[in-house]
Amino acid sequence: MQSPGRSLGSPPGSLRGVTLVSQTTIESLASALGDGDGYRVVSVAVEFDPFDFARTGAAMVDRAVAYATPWGDRLVGLGTAWHATASGPGRFADLRSEISTLENPDAKVFVGYAFHDDIGNDRLWRDFATAEAFVPRIAIEQVRGDAKLTVTVPPGESPGPTLELLGQMRRPEPIPVVDAGDHSIESIPHVSDWAETVAAVVDDLRAGVLDKVVLARSVKVESTEPVAILRVFRELVRRYPQCYNFAWKSGESVFMGASPELLAQVEAGAFRSNPLAGSAPRGEGDLDDERIGEALLASDKDQEEHRLVVEELRRSLPSVVDDLTIPDRPVLKKMATVQHLSTEIEGHVAPGVGVLDVIDVIHPTPAVGGVPARDAVKRIAEVEAFARGWYAGGVGWVTPSGDGAVAIALRCGLVQDATTHLFAGAGIMAGSDPSSEVLETRLKLRPLLDLLAAT
Repeated sequence: MQSPGRSLGSPPGSLRGVTLVSQTTIESLASALGDGDGYRVVSVAVEFDPFDFARTGAAMVDRAVAYATPWGDRLVGLGTAWHATASGPGRFADLRSEISTLENPDAKVFVGYAFHDDIGNDRLWRDFATAEAFVPRIAIEQVRGDAKLTVTVPPGESPGPTLELLGQMRRPEPIPVVDAGDHSIESIPHVSDWAETVAAVVDDLRAGVLDKVVLARSVKVESTEPVAILRVFRELVRRYPQCYNFAWKSGESVFMGASPELLAQVEAGAFRSNPLAGSAPRGEGDLDDERIGEALLASDKDQEEHRLVVEELRRSLPSVVDDLTIPDRPVLKKMATVQHLSTEIEGHVAPGVGVLDVIDVIHPTPAVGGVPARDAVKRIAEVEAFARGWYAGGVGWVTPSGDGAVAIALRCGLVQDATTHLFAGAGIMAGSDPSSEVLETRLKLRPLLDLLAAT
């Protein structure tokens, strides 16, 4: 189902401060957009930070995304010029088909999707579809320090309201560092109950019913003050620059996180993926950190967990990717709170294959689901005490021609006013110890929990 959006809300009450977009630029955009009937797209160079743009404009629209890559690119989209949703086993093919009809082959289309084929009716995820894609009315893209602003006007609409919105945007005030709220934290389920579930799944694994299951748990953070989304997002980008940082606003909810894991990237035919599986904490200094990393590399349990992920990709990718290059052994990928076993996979997509086609074949990987995939996903649905929604799904961007980059939605949370639901998981193997898996999830919860619950 696709539709042009009616996305512009009321401007903030105060219009103090320096404008972000000059009147000269707005007049130039108005002249270039004209009064055509179809989609009209115009881009101009700008000299301000895309995230300042997001801070100023996100409250004015129904849908917005801020996205930062490990290589330093920043993308922001505000409002809805085009939107499509899909559900069921064919959701990625359906989205690819819808996106391919867009006239601009280089348009950046934001995409996000849930872990399961159907997001269901859980109230927590009421503002999100199972899978969706949208072209923003106003986008800012910063690549290697150069930024451009793109305005897209849907068919049959005047550019006037969008240009008026641009004229109302002001350079934002500095972000306060301190969160003045008080907080309460609740584990869902209780930590001891989750550890019991892990133990029960370990029994299944030892009985040979399954090879691996990724189990997740949630933590609810309640604050006396609404969450300052852009403050938290800015800190994620600053503290975790090696991650894919994202904040996706839909309706009254914001899904945000700092993912370390690239699911799939396609650029001019070149393919890349970076599966992570097998984790350990960082050390208390260089020597301790090195010791822990060496133990992770030597761990039979973690090596087997990682091998299951890589071998499944080795099996499934050749249907859409040629010339696969997969290293024989993983290396360490060190993040701020945790280090992972990591494998960089490269290749070339077959002619006509895009990033969503690849995701259709490999999601969910054993890094977030399990082995065998169908049985593991079924077991997850049976034992987890909350709805995963977009957790362990994906967030990124694609183009109508098929290029794009999508990260697995990890180290993430769903923010609704003053309440945030955080999510983290661990790969459970026959050799897993429940207490160690609890520790792993605590390490993975820290990126957002440290920012949300610091007083």
